[in-house]
Amino acid sequence: MSPHRIGIIGGSGLYHIEALTKQRWTKVKTPFGQPSDSLLTGELGGRQVVFLPRHGRGHRILPSELNHRANIWAMKRLGVAWIISVSAVGSLQPKYKPRDIVLPNQFVDRTKRASDHTFFGRGIVAHIAFADPICEQLRQALLRAGRSQGARLHDGGAYVNMEGPAFSTRAESRTNRRAGYDVIGMTNLGEAKCAREAEIAYATMAMVTDYDCWKATQDYVTVEMVVANLQKNAELAKRIIAEVVPMIPPDTGCTCHHALKNAILTDRKLWPTKTARALRILLSKYL
Repeated sequence: MSPHRIGIIGGSGLYHIEALTKQRWTKVKTPFGQPSDSLLTGELGGRQVVFLPRHGRGHRILPSELNHRANIWAMKRLGVAWIISVSAVGSLQPKYKPRDIVLPNQFVDRTKRASDHTFFGRGIVAHIAFADPICEQLRQALLRAGRSQGARLHDGGAYVNMEGPAFSTRAESRTNRRAGYDVIGMTNLGEAKCAREAEIAYATMAMVTDYDCWKATQDYVTVEMVVANLQKNAELAKRIIAEVVPMIPPDTGCTCHHALKNAILTDRKLWPTKTARALRILLSKYL
C-alpha cells in the first residue's frame, strides 16, 4: 500500500470516473465510530486514490450527522496524504454564479460542534495552527487543473460553514453577504480541522448551485435546484479530478503534513493509554 494516497470526499456520483481502475470497496473500523460508508480504492492517472461518499451511498446522512473524525481517521488509515473535497455551496456574492467553482482559502465557523471537529481531548491536549486552513499547494494544483478544463473558476474566498439541514433564513443570508463572505455550505469545516490534525493536506472545490436566498430577484434555494446544478457540473468535476491527481506531489513535503510537530501540549508521560491508542495512527511518528 502506498503511504501517500490521494483522498476524494464528495457526492456518490464522483466515483463513477471512467479512468478509475482496480476499484475495491473497503470497510474501515475506527476508534471514533463508523465512517459515512466503505471507502473505494483504485488507481487514477498513475496514482492510488481513495474515495469516500460523504453522505453515504444514496445520500443517507445529514450534514450535522457526519462523523468527520471517523471519515478522516479512515482516510489516514488507508495512507491518504492529500484530500480533495468536492462540495455543493450557495453563493453569497453576485460574481459567483450557479455552476461556477470557487476554491476557498478561508473558513468561517457557524457550527456548534467544536468537540466533534477534533481528535484531541480525553487527556491529550493539542492546538493546531489553523490561520490558513486550506493547503495552498493543493489549492493551486486545483486552480491549474480547473483552468485547463475551461471551468469558470474563482481563486480564493471565505466559506461559511453553517449546520443545517435547513437552508439559511434571508436575514442570515444577507448578514453573511454583508460581512463579505463568499460561499456557504454545511460540511467542510469539520473535515478541514480533522484533516489538519491528521496531517493531511486538504483543499475544497466548492461547486456553486444557487444564490442562497439573499438575492430577491432569484428563486430561493431548493433541493431540486441544488441537485440539478450538481448534476450539470458532475462531469466537469470528474474531469478536474482526473487532471489534478497526477499533478499532486508523491511526497509529503507540505507544511500541512507536519501540523502536529509543535501542537501537542500534554506531557507524553501523562497520556492516557486508551486515548493514545486511539490516536496512534496520528501520533506514530512522534512516539
